[in-house]
Amino acid sequence: MTNQRVRIQTEDFDLGQEIAMLRQGDKRVGAVCSFIGTVRDRNDGLSVSSMELEHYPGMTEKAIEAMIDEALARFDIFAARVVHRVGLLQPLDQVVLVAVTSAHRGESFRACEFLMDYLKTQAPFWKKEETPQGARWVDARVSDDAALAKWGIAATNA
Repeated sequence: MTNQRVRIQTEDFDLGQEIAMLRQGDKRVGAVCSFIGTVRDRNDGLSVSSMELEHYPGMTEKAIEAMIDEALARFDIFAARVVHRVGLLQPLDQVVLVAVTSAHRGESFRACEFLMDYLKTQAPFWKKEETPQGARWVDARVSDDAALAKWGIAATNA
């Protein structure tokens, strides 16, 4: 496993391995913050049996790299990593990992939240859920746009 900042993949990821790679050899690190998003079995009041994520290879990685660059410019952090899965996923499956290192916890927490808010609305992923009523594409939520706005960034997903 290489020490990439961004990976898009179909296979699952291991939190311990990802954090170890992020921290590897960096004695400055005093804090690591991570977020893992998982597939729920319900959304908007409907049962969800599976979720399929699609993306544009190359474009997606480039967009997330730019988000990490923005986080590095805004916060006093050392490194960040985003692993995002695509393909067919089931409830309980891990979907996304955002991990950040810094000297102190506050910067790691803020940068991790910033990256997740940014990813949720601006990363070029398309999500389709399978429900008892059939398949449906999932639109961005107003609450996700509001979360991004608190960082002074307007959502461009309209």
